[in-house]
Amino acid sequence: MKSAWNRLFKIQKKEKMQQKVSFDDTNNTQYPEELSSSIDTNIQHIKQAFGNSGDLIIREFSMGKPLLHNVASIYVNGLIDKEIMGNFIIEKLMNDTNINNLEEPLSPNKLGTYIKDHIITITSVEIVSDMKNLLSNLLSGQTIVLVDGSSEALNCASQGGELRSISEPTAESSVRGPKESFTESLITNTSMVRRRIKSPNLWLETRRLGKITQTEIGIMYLNGIVSDKLLNEVRERLDKIDVDEILGSNTIEEWITDDVYTPWPTIFVTERPDVVTGNLLEGRVAIFVDGTPNPLIVPATWNQFIQTAEDYYLRWSISGFLRFIRIVSFLITLLGPSLFIAFVSFHPELIPTPLLINIAAQRQSIPFPIIIEALLMEFTFEVLREAGVRMPRPVGQAVSIVGALVLGEAAVSAGIVSSAMVIVVAATAIASFTIPHYSLTDATRLLRFMMMILASTFGLYGIGLGVILLVAHTVSLRSFGIPYLAPFAPLIITDQQDAILRLPKPFMSKRPQLISQKRKNRN
Repeated sequence: MKSAWNRLFKIQKKEKMQQKVSFDDTNNTQYPEELSSSIDTNIQHIKQAFGNSGDLIIREFSMGKPLLHNVASIYVNGLIDKEIMGNFIIEKLMNDTNINNLEEPLSPNKLGTYIKDHIITITSVEIVSDMKNLLSNLLSGQTIVLVDGSSEALNCASQGGELRSISEPTAESSVRGPKESFTESLITNTSMVRRRIKSPNLWLETRRLGKITQTEIGIMYLNGIVSDKLLNEVRERLDKIDVDEILGSNTIEEWITDDVYTPWPTIFVTERPDVVTGNLLEGRVAIFVDGTPNPLIVPATWNQFIQTAEDYYLRWSISGFLRFIRIVSFLITLLGPSLFIAFVSFHPELIPTPLLINIAAQRQSIPFPIIIEALLMEFTFEVLREAGVRMPRPVGQAVSIVGALVLGEAAVSAGIVSSAMVIVVAATAIASFTIPHYSLTDATRLLRFMMMILASTFGLYGIGLGVILLVAHTVSLRSFGIPYLAPFAPLIITDQQDAILRLPKPFMSKRPQLISQKRKNRN
């Protein structure tokens, strides 16, 4: 069976063939493809392409005496480092005196090469001759230098502007380990990984996706460890993305995922450089998206979503115990309310008699069936959770805590829900907070409602049926060709060294068997 993402690409291709006219930002006919030898003509075309935007800064001046050359520097305000622009480009061009001591005057074409080799002192200067690359470089935060009489321009690396500084992780915090997270800058993010892996085999491939946004994408992997089949699959799926906008890594995730209909996350998302480093060393591929602090890691398995970076900074026995707690909490989050519904409605004989009497006494004044009561409480808690997330942080925390306490106590006093149901819902909510990755938490929250409906219909048999269908669906999933439940299904004994439990570091000598096909030993 062909994967869902492949079917989506075919549908999109068919729709494009049916359309006779489509917008393509790369084929704008308002400017010529090649640069003109006239500086005024080039400036006019650049202004026209940008629609005379106010943030397009053009500085025209003359350099050289007694023979003056008309020169212009062009950049987009807010995307460049003004210190580099002023000290290493403008000042060098305007105050250069060596050009006056040359034996013979320079032609405009030779002047551009002279400026590149002898005047501008920044790290990277390239010569461009077509308008498309010139505009793309301008929008990437680079400065363009035009010389009158030359049909070539100088592309000067001057990226900068206001960027968010490196801060502590918010969604993946830890007690021990590094206290830094990715930012919105692609260069900053890749450099944070390179500081941890000081190897020339750490390769980075860059490309641009989105016909309008022209978003820069980085594919990072360890050459010699990553599987060629996996790497080619990543390249193929990225190359098939043909849309106008790429606004973040979530857009990439939805385009390249294996199954768009499953609730489980099949691509791992993180904000920690040490997590990316560990996955690269195992043979995985990281996909960075400029403007997004959350790179994607492929392939992903279910086991990754119950692990944290802190597991590798604690003793192996402690990290194993914490993983066991997370797995139990996952089961409570998924099955807690449904088990309560099944026991009370269909199997009261499984409840101890004193507890059953108390529950029955509490439910005497409740006007709703237990499934309505449970859905009402779960829905109310989800509303409070969403309100706490969307509101400002100080207010959101107060709304979440005070709202839950007040509504829970008021609902019990009013006889709308029972105390036992409030306890079950609260315990389920607290258990969900122990799941380290929010994507798995969201999937579990969604599946919990399905389990509750099955429990209210068939009791424990319904829960068993739901678990069987869920396991069968999960076993059928693949992430870039890797079974989603590996190393449990299929069972790989050597990979159990870092599955539910983590063995001491000296015993973790093997990389995941299905992911790294080349260097399987870590030694």
